[in-house]
Amino acid sequence: MTVPFILIYIGLLTLFIPPTFSYDLVHDYSGLSFFDAWDFYGSWDNLTLGDVWWLNKDEAFSSYLAYINDAGNAILRIDNVQTVVAPYKRNSVRITSQASYDVGSLWVADIVHIPYGCAVWPAFWTMGPKWPDDGEIDIIESINLRTTNQMALHTTPGCFHDAPPNQIGQSIYDDCSLPSGCTVQELQPNNFAEGFASNGGGVYAAQFDISGVYIWFWPRQRVPPSLALADSSMILSMDDFGPPSAAYPNTTCNIPQFFTSQRLVIDITMCGTWAGLPENFLPLCAGSTGLCYEDGVLGPGSRFDQAYFEIKYVRAYTTGGILPIPTAALNAQLADLQHSAQPPAAPPQTTIKPSSAPTHLLPSSIFYPGAALSMANTWSSCSLALLILGALWLQEIVSWASTST
Repeated sequence: MTVPFILIYIGLLTLFIPPTFSYDLVHDYSGLSFFDAWDFYGSWDNLTLGDVWWLNKDEAFSSYLAYINDAGNAILRIDNVQTVVAPYKRNSVRITSQASYDVGSLWVADIVHIPYGCAVWPAFWTMGPKWPDDGEIDIIESINLRTTNQMALHTTPGCFHDAPPNQIGQSIYDDCSLPSGCTVQELQPNNFAEGFASNGGGVYAAQFDISGVYIWFWPRQRVPPSLALADSSMILSMDDFGPPSAAYPNTTCNIPQFFTSQRLVIDITMCGTWAGLPENFLPLCAGSTGLCYEDGVLGPGSRFDQAYFEIKYVRAYTTGGILPIPTAALNAQLADLQHSAQPPAAPPQTTIKPSSAPTHLLPSSIFYPGAALSMANTWSSCSLALLILGALWLQEIVSWASTST
């Protein structure tokens, strides 16, 4: 009787050992190779009608509006040298990732400095192939001298934001098809502008999953241990992420219906359809004319010394499922090997590689806020059951030993 009981116990123990889930690193945009896998826009701002000219890659490097600084961090900035006169626009930079990322992705950005200043409109966001119909996720975005970040989803009609109780940001609009999108304002301190910079920056992350879209911000002192490692090639758990700043669960927005694969975008524009509106520009930035272009863009460039991104890294992850299994990370590594065999152009302090085919990732519902908790509760219940079975097994052994003697 004892032997079958032991076999049953061992079988149950094997069954309830928690499987290992992870996010695998697909692309690490950092260091001297930061700009290698981005496309430079090379045109005027025809998206938000801003008063900038986004330079192409060669112009951006030669003008030092895009470069790697002595700390090894990527700099993207608005021109702060030239004096601009009417009717010209000020030079700036917009870059878009060559890779596209499907549902099942996690993007993490460690940033030291975010652009700010009158007329300045920076953003770190994502877009589908057919913008804006294929969805847009705004991870970092604000304007002028505002001190708080605004997160948002932009979709076609039918997607709404129903904030769960664990969202720590403040919801503003719930209809994601509005021009503003369904927006959430960050409430944590030092999340933008001068406060962000003086605090050493911080880390933003966005999860793009079938369960929903979730965005986090952590100031420098509170970056989770799972992200603080210098070589975070794999994230085994999101348990230490804590509650998200913005949470868009799929209960009121079917993510695969409203979003296709997404490309990452980092840009800085000026004025335009948000920062240039009188109700947004005048309260803090009004000059002699009261107009954003005249008061905010024209004149000496020294006014824009703070209008730059300084980025340690942007990392793109995909869910790897139960380990070990092949992931899109392997395809990305193979693509990098193929590109390395081709002679790249070499602007100062960086390299430019030919554009690669989009990397399509694996959809998964493994990770979402609360998933780890629910799995932990399940495993806790199983552990309790195993302890009880173990006690019964020990009782059987004692009973068998007594009868044997």
